[in-house]
Amino acid sequence: MASRRVCSAVSAALTALAALACVTPDAVALNDSAPRGVDSSRLAGRSAGEDVVARRLAALMQQDVDAGAPGLAVRVERGDGRTISLARQAAWTRRDHRLSAHDQFRMGSNTKTMIGVLVLQLVAEHRLSLADPVERWLPGLVPGGRNITLRMLLNHTSGLFDYIFDPGVLAHVTGADTSDVTPAELLAVAAQYPPLFPPGAEYAYSNTNYVALGLVLEKATGESVATLLRRRITRPLGLRDTYLATNGVSRDGDRLAAAYEPDAAHLAPLLPPGAPAGTAFAGPARGDHVLVTSVNPAWAWTAGAIVSTPADEQRFLRALASGRLLPPAQLAEMRTTVVEVPGDPDSARYGLGIEEYVSPCGPVWGHTGGVPGYSSVNYTDATGRRSVSVVTTTLFGLRAEGVGAADQKVVDAAVCTMLGKSLPADAS
Repeated sequence: MASRRVCSAVSAALTALAALACVTPDAVALNDSAPRGVDSSRLAGRSAGEDVVARRLAALMQQDVDAGAPGLAVRVERGDGRTISLARQAAWTRRDHRLSAHDQFRMGSNTKTMIGVLVLQLVAEHRLSLADPVERWLPGLVPGGRNITLRMLLNHTSGLFDYIFDPGVLAHVTGADTSDVTPAELLAVAAQYPPLFPPGAEYAYSNTNYVALGLVLEKATGESVATLLRRRITRPLGLRDTYLATNGVSRDGDRLAAAYEPDAAHLAPLLPPGAPAGTAFAGPARGDHVLVTSVNPAWAWTAGAIVSTPADEQRFLRALASGRLLPPAQLAEMRTTVVEVPGDPDSARYGLGIEEYVSPCGPVWGHTGGVPGYSSVNYTDATGRRSVSVVTTTLFGLRAEGVGAADQKVVDAAVCTMLGKSLPADAS
């Protein structure tokens, strides 16, 4: 089974913090007759076969929680007008929030797909070209910008250093530094480091690419990215729970799910050599965890600061795949991919803000995401008829032994359910 790939706003740059562990939480005790962890309100009208599938998914989710995940939510649409909505959480997390698949989550790098759509919409309107050099739009802000095109930014072949590797930015990521950081400041951080390779030569995931694209969008339109998202995506699609976060404070009436990372004492012994001394997540203590829901996501901006719900994310991806958001030529460009790991037959492939993941039950399109406290995958089939979302309320906790594998079983089982196929044999 392929391991779950967290192509997140935190991305591979924080693999130096990879081996985090947390104590296995207790399971949630339910007092109704619904499958354990299932939103009982979503069971009505489901066939016996669907009920069996929901119970199997719920069992896998419970295994994930038993392995150490604080909580997770799954939502599946199989193209027949019905949904499966599931939620599981550890008992110790219930003091903060009763988790539901209807909650809002920080979706991390799923933001990149929306940014890719905005860029390609402007390409279709002849306001941008994929061949435009970055220097045309951001003069002097990106080293080597004369040779880096917008296409290279979109498919991560620019060679630009990922600003997440910088120790100063890491302090923003963990919440140790609560001040805002501007997109121009993030580009300036990245500019201090040499490029990874000549433009277009290879693939290397870099959040710097999408911060640059955010500034290009604003320069080309004279509008803020938040406004562009509302006007071109969230409002037309009726995505009422989706917005670009600018700080760690939730909007009035938001249902942002509580999120967790290991505390300093449990993190410190597990950090590999070379990790910055004193690395820890800021937030209220929760036993051997820290509540990180309010960590300021300004450092992620157009690389990963979207807040959304599973239902909104799925509606967006279905609209994209079915051709509602882009003309056929631009949708085809978006699905023109490069291999992420050359020589690896199981490697995902990256397009222009979207990934093709070959699951055990077939290929799907979407993205993964991760910021402190939240790890997510959102996929659709090629036609946009079916969709799936899996969100787990930790990012670094998935690195612990056994947790990542349990979480990946949930992801693949949910994808197979979306595609109307049997669960993988090792997930039953």
